[in-house]
Amino acid sequence: MSEEMLYFLWQFQYLAAQPLITTDGDRVEVIHPGYRNGNAGPDFLNARLRVGGVEWVGTVEAHVKTSDWLAHRHQNDRAYDNVILHIVWQHDRPADSPVPRPDGTALPTLELAPLVLDGSPPNLLLTNYQRLIDNRDPIPCAGQFRMVKPLRQTAMLDKSLLQRLEHKATAVRELYEATGHDWEETAYRLLATYLGSKVNVEPMEQLTRAVPLRVLQKHRNSLLQVEALLLGTSGLIPTPDDENDDFTVVLRREYQFLAAKYNLADRQLPAHIWKWGKLRPAGFPTMRLAQLAALVQQHASLFSVLVDTAGDVPALLKALQVRPSAYWQTHFQFGKVGKKNSAALGTSTAQGLLINTAAPLLAAYAQHREQPDLLDRAVSLLEQLPPEDNRITRLWDELGLHIRSAFDSQAALELYNGFCLPKRCLNCQIGIALVRAS
Repeated sequence: MSEEMLYFLWQFQYLAAQPLITTDGDRVEVIHPGYRNGNAGPDFLNARLRVGGVEWVGTVEAHVKTSDWLAHRHQNDRAYDNVILHIVWQHDRPADSPVPRPDGTALPTLELAPLVLDGSPPNLLLTNYQRLIDNRDPIPCAGQFRMVKPLRQTAMLDKSLLQRLEHKATAVRELYEATGHDWEETAYRLLATYLGSKVNVEPMEQLTRAVPLRVLQKHRNSLLQVEALLLGTSGLIPTPDDENDDFTVVLRREYQFLAAKYNLADRQLPAHIWKWGKLRPAGFPTMRLAQLAALVQQHASLFSVLVDTAGDVPALLKALQVRPSAYWQTHFQFGKVGKKNSAALGTSTAQGLLINTAAPLLAAYAQHREQPDLLDRAVSLLEQLPPEDNRITRLWDELGLHIRSAFDSQAALELYNGFCLPKRCLNCQIGIALVRAS
């Protein structure tokens, strides 16, 4: 038994059709079970109950065992002063040891197990729920997924997408706080983090803290100097002892001058922290930094590019797919000549950047400005972009959940990571439908 199942049984009153009697023998009449509390504190708010003939309005707390109240130290937490009923699956306290509220008064306790495990219909709910929880498939409801109506699946995708945007927006707001309330710096760091991909996120974060956007913007008239600041501070420019080409020599000289000007020498990253394995040449750290330099040099406001242009996807993609300097159109690393290429961000990479940077930034700005229309623009942006293709989206596709846009793929990722992996089936409309199935 889990507390999630207790919440479910209580919230929807899936209990046997018999009188509810507390462990002290008082009858409980449920006028309203209360509203599920998603924040800290008691599990249900604004409940209305009649206990022993007396009507109460307050909160309800749920635990698997009665003793969990003491184990969680609720008896010392004044936030639990207003609890009017303690619902438990198993009552494991002696009759002469009542559960104390923080104010010292005894708390009525209602044991649910006898109300469910007596052959009554609620027992079927437990069976269905246990079938999901015991399933070892990556998606617990995989074998039953097609039983759920498409409308309910779509409703759950909508919920998952909004939850994902909310989580990402919260992370962006935290970054905004860390930058001293600077949206431009926030956009710059977000872009850099995404360009670092999973393997180089940490070096990119360190680099953007070492070289803030305001320093780069002072040199926007020179792409060479912007590259020198980023590539030099990254620690990736070869030393004079290595075999250098002309560009490397010039770039290193520019970096040495700028490092002295801005006291960057002590902030230089060690080259070994950058990862190269399993990356295609277009994703090498040197290429990503050259692309970041081009973006900074081309656009006076990265924030405006991502937020103000969000309604025009072709224009936004064009703004992101800028070419770095000529050197990086024939090199992926220092001193290694390759075939001539545009060196701009590939279309799929640029689309991924919009999904993981522009949409969360819009959602965070919507929260900050309290403007729901900005959130609508974030959702619209995802609806206009093609879906991501990865292991998780393919799992859903095999089950018949059609992934048609980035809206769908982002929602499917959140559904998997936020509900399926932790087996929060009773917080999922698909899971609830299967638990309720007769």
